[in-house]
Amino acid sequence: MKQLWAPWRMEYIKSEKSDECIFCVLPSSQDDEKNHILFRGKHSFVIMNIFPYNCAHLMVSPYRHIDCITKQNDSEKFEVNQLTHECIKILKTVSGPDGFNIGYNIGKAAGAGYDEHIHCHIVPRWSGDTNFMPVLGKVKVHPEHLRSTYEKLQPHFKNLNL
Repeated sequence: MKQLWAPWRMEYIKSEKSDECIFCVLPSSQDDEKNHILFRGKHSFVIMNIFPYNCAHLMVSPYRHIDCITKQNDSEKFEVNQLTHECIKILKTVSGPDGFNIGYNIGKAAGAGYDEHIHCHIVPRWSGDTNFMPVLGKVKVHPEHLRSTYEKLQPHFKNLNL
């Protein structure tokens, strides 16, 4: 039998769960490295998904607590879109994916884990990254630790000027 190791999951498993909105709480804590925040703009920020669909899964969210993209003001719309473009450029440079899935899940019925605070998902994809593991074993294998991914991406976001 083969073993899959994901030691970073124990922290989540044992942690006390909260009903607080991570897109409000994490940026207000000012501990970007701990919270996997890669960039802070004037109206929005870039954060890594710590329960990713795929390696280097990023999210761009406005600071303002709104539940639909139709409620964004012009400044938020522009900056979230601009940061989404920058995330793609940086991920292409750092990770060289073959493609991307990009989008919003608006509402619980659409699969939103946090349905009261919008966020745009940027999921890099590689040819062959979907294999038998999720289908047969209901297991997703991530080949790189979140901390390693953060450390690779962070210098590129540090140099980002909007």
